[in-house]
Amino acid sequence: MAAPSAAASCEDFAEFQEFLRVMRTIDDRIVHELNTTIPTASFVGKVDAGQTCKELYQSLMDAHTSRERIIKNCIAQTSSVVKTLREEREKAQDDVALLKQLRKEQTKLKLMQSELNVEEVVNDRSWKVL
Repeated sequence: MAAPSAAASCEDFAEFQEFLRVMRTIDDRIVHELNTTIPTASFVGKVDAGQTCKELYQSLMDAHTSRERIIKNCIAQTSSVVKTLREEREKAQDDVALLKQLRKEQTKLKLMQSELNVEEVVNDRSWKVL
């Protein structure tokens, strides 16, 4: 169960969140994956549970690393936009549209930063189950 490999869009927060939701499928289904990975007594000889468990562990590690990289990348991109808008705001303090755009980007940045906390909770839950 691999995570999607497409690049996340950092422009639209709703799209960013949906992308993360899809990538978190492996964590959401961890109990099911373990139940199907560990063989019952009748299948013990037919399935290598150790190898299957190692593959699940590696998939989980890859998914966590990938999601963290994507979140941090989007935070860096949005931080850069906020910095640029702040600099422009210093030059044009009367520009209401610029202030509105700055506030919007700052809010998006805070929401993306909060996704790191969500990610930590999701990861901890998965590791405890595994």
